Amino acid sequence: MRKTNETGCVHLVGAGPGDPELLTVKALRCLQEADVVVYDRLVSREVLELIPAGVTRIFAGKAPGAHHMDQAAINDLLARLARAGYQVVRLKGGDPFVFGRGGEEALFLARRRIPFRVVPGITAAAACATYAGFPLTHRGLARHVHLVAGHCREDQPLALDWDRLADPEATLAVYMGLANAAELSRRLQAAGLPGDTPAAVVENGATTDQRCLRTTLAELPRTLRREEVRPPAMLFVGQVVRLARLLDWYLPAPVEAAGARHHG
Repeated sequence: MRKTNETGCVHLVGAGPGDPELLTVKALRCLQEADVVVYDRLVSREVLELIPAGVTRIFAGKAPGAHHMDQAAINDLLARLARAGYQVVRLKGGDPFVFGRGGEEALFLARRRIPFRVVPGITAAAACATYAGFPLTHRGLARHVHLVAGHCREDQPLALDWDRLADPEATLAVYMGLANAAELSRRLQAAGLPGDTPAAVVENGATTDQRCLRTTLAELPRTLRREEVRPPAMLFVGQVVRLARLLDWYLPAPVEAAGARHHG
């Protein structure tokens, strides 16, 4: 690693959903000027290939139940590198401040008076919905969007406002929700959202491996099991999913979930 300044800085950079062409100009510039890049599991290979030769790369990926480096260790690493005078890019999939724990890392740095900058990225909800062929909001179909995490720390029960989320005029976008999809489906229906509400799962969204399965709220858990969906994947519930029949623009083409063709 080389030092470019006496005082280092940590750049919390959103890598977007995976397609390198969806990086912001500022994100690309940060990568080109970095001394070291600390990157997450969800950062795509294509984005990593944009890092110049000679820049040190440190993998700090986390998967459910398998942390290569825990959050405390990541925080300490960022602080240590910045104090040593390095220009550090903390590269995160999606957006650093949307379920990316970027806020926690920024607070850690701020409390220690370590300079940092934040570069937003395209979050998975926006990218996956767009590449699956439906908007998050649409006049007459969805006036609100709810972004929620579909899991809690240490496998605790989901603590969500189900009555508020069961809104027929909203789009619900669920991050990290595969393991609790059955509970999500059951609790939303119990709160009054009809079982035939359109739903979709987008696996590996906005990449060449994307797979989109359209189904219904009631059938969502069975669809996930039958199709053996694996993370990373986003879950969507709401009337906007119906528009994918008309707005399907991205190849590979979405796959219609068996048994759901007549819903929506």
